[in-house]
Amino acid sequence: MSGRSRALAVVALIAIVTACSIGLAVDAATEPAAAPVTKSKTLFDLINAGGLIGYVVMILGGVAIALSIEHLMTIRRSVIMPPELLADVEECFEKEEYEQAIAVCEEQPTFFTNVVAAGLARINAGYKQMEEAMAEAGEEAATGLQQKISYLALIANIAPMLGLLGTVQGMISAFAKIATSTPRPDQLAESIMLALVTTFQGLAVAIPVMCVYHFIKNKMQRIVLEVGAVSGELMARFRPVE
Repeated sequence: MSGRSRALAVVALIAIVTACSIGLAVDAATEPAAAPVTKSKTLFDLINAGGLIGYVVMILGGVAIALSIEHLMTIRRSVIMPPELLADVEECFEKEEYEQAIAVCEEQPTFFTNVVAAGLARINAGYKQMEEAMAEAGEEAATGLQQKISYLALIANIAPMLGLLGTVQGMISAFAKIATSTPRPDQLAESIMLALVTTFQGLAVAIPVMCVYHFIKNKMQRIVLEVGAVSGELMARFRPVE
C-alpha cells in the first residue's frame, strides 16, 4: 500500500471514530435524566428547618399550652366563688353573724371572699364606705386576674413577629447566596424553607393562643360581674333607707 493510501485510510478511521463519539454524545444528551432520589420530610425535619427562631416559637407554644391549662382550671366559678363557701357566707348574713362571716372569708381567701371581707371590715363606717372598699377590692382582684392571663396575649403577639423575623432572615440568606454565586435550586430551598416554616410556626402558635386568650378573658369578665352582683346583693341590707 502506498503512503498516500495509508494516509487516506488513517484519515477515514479518524473520521469514523469521531462520528461514533459524536453520536454517542448526542444519545447521552437526549437520554432522559434519571429521576432524582427524593426523601420525604418528617415532622422533625420541618421543625428543624425553622432554625433557632423556630425552636423559640415552639417553646412559646409549649408555655402557652401550660398557661392555658392552668387558667382553665383556676379561672372558674367553682374556684373564684365556690358554691359551698357562698352558702356559708349567706348563712352567716342571715343570722347576722358578721364576725363569723369575716372569719369564714379569711379562712378561705378567694376573689369572692376578699370582696365580701373588704366590705364587712368597714361595717362601722357606713354603707358608702363599705361599697367603696368592696369596689376597690374587686378592682384589685380583677386586675390581678387580667395580669395573670395577659401572658397569653403577649405570646399571641410575639409568635407571629418571631415568624416574620425568621422570614426576613431566610430571605436575606437566599439573596446573599444569589449575590455571591449562582446557587442551585436546592441551595436556595434551605433559605426559602426557613422563611416559610418560621412564618407557619408563628401563625400556628398565635392563632389558637389568641382564641384561648379571648375565651378565658370573656369567661373571667362574666365571673367578675357575677361576684360583684352577689356581693352587692349581700351588702344591700346595709343600705340606708331613704
